[in-house]
Order: sequence, then structure tokens, then C-alpha cells
Amino acid sequence: MYKTFYPKSEDINREWILVDANDQTLGRLATKIASVMLGKHKPEFAPGVDLGDFVIVVNAERIRVTGNKLEDKMYYRVSGRPGGLTSINLRGLLAKHPERVIEKAVWGMLPHNRYGRLLMKKLRVYAGPDHPHAAQNPKPIEDILPSSEE
Repeated sequence: MYKTFYPKSEDINREWILVDANDQTLGRLATKIASVMLGKHKPEFAPGVDLGDFVIVVNAERIRVTGNKLEDKMYYRVSGRPGGLTSINLRGLLAKHPERVIEKAVWGMLPHNRYGRLLMKKLRVYAGPDHPHAAQNPKPIEDILPSSEE
């Protein structure tokens, strides 16, 4: 008789993964990041169990998008007050807050519940090439997920 393996908290080994967003396509990059944060790259993956790794994204200001998305893709936020709808296109958001572009793209690929909010705390995005997490010895994402562009 086989027993179903269900990972316990002491079985979980979390790592820090470094992702360079330089010349990466936004959506393809976000799917890789979400997959690593969910823990789908691990053989002991179980849905609903937090097995994911911490992810550090650098060079967020240097991402690529295809087509006319720089002008056509809009981001909206609402203050909750009458007339409080604010919109900005992708080019404007990249100029003001480039890290929010990747955060919003990754959030769209995670569950929109308590589990997804817990996973978002494992994402660190920086606009430039520097990050303060050198003490965690982050591994490049190429070591975890092999590139499929061959």
C-alpha cells in the first residue's frame, strides 16, 4: 500500500533565486517567477502547500514588451472617492515605478486569496542592478529552470 506524501514544514527547503529582467519579455518572465514562487519546480510540489522560494528581480526598468503595449496597456487604481479613478499606461509606470510593473504581472499569475498574498511577500523587485540580499547567496534562475529558448 502506497502512502501519499504530504510535505511538512520541516521538509521544506527554501532558497533565494536571482532573476535578471534585462531584455526579458514581461509575461514570460512573470510566469517563470510565479512558478518558482509557487514551488512548481520542486519534485515534492503539492497544491496549496507553501513550498516556493524567495525571488529577487533586478533590472526591472529594462524589461521588454511586444507590440504596442507600451502605449496601449493601462494600469488603473481607485482611491475610493468620487472621481478617484487614476490610469497610467505601461510607459508611464515604467518611468515612475518600474518595480510595480513586475509585481502586478506576477500577482496576476498567483491565486487571489490568502495564499497568494503570502506568496507575494517572497518577491523582491528592484529597478536597477543592485540589491541588498547578497548575504542570502541567491542562485540565478537558470540553475533552477533551464531556458527553453534553445
